[in-house]
Amino acid sequence: MVDSIHEMIRASFRCEDMVKCVLGLKSLDIEAYKVLLMHGPLTTDRLGEILNRERSTAYRSLQNLITCGVVYRETRSLESGGCYHEYVAIEPWEMKQMVKKNVDEWYRQMNGLIEKMDDKVSTPIPRIGDEETRIQE
Repeated sequence: MVDSIHEMIRASFRCEDMVKCVLGLKSLDIEAYKVLLMHGPLTTDRLGEILNRERSTAYRSLQNLITCGVVYRETRSLESGGCYHEYVAIEPWEMKQMVKKNVDEWYRQMNGLIEKMDDKVSTPIPRIGDEETRIQE
């Protein structure tokens, strides 16, 4: 994984790397999302089994995916009473739109900061010696 945009531009990175960067996900989160797409709705226990990870690890990954909006939870009722939760991945085209929207918003904000750079760069920064001179005067 690259650490900066400068590195990202010059590196060979994949769509998965970009999605992780834009949505703030980890590799395991992407893997969990793919499993949910492939298998359909799953419980935390079943996802953990498929990923070969502890239930708590699968749960943390699901929480990351829910937080960024690419997975949601549905409650299912048991005939004998009680309920359980299944996790469902949004469609890939929906994730694509979400990523695009985030990138567009980031670009808009960065462009605004770039426009303000002239003001910030041209503002002189007082030096320590200059302050002492002004204080003595």
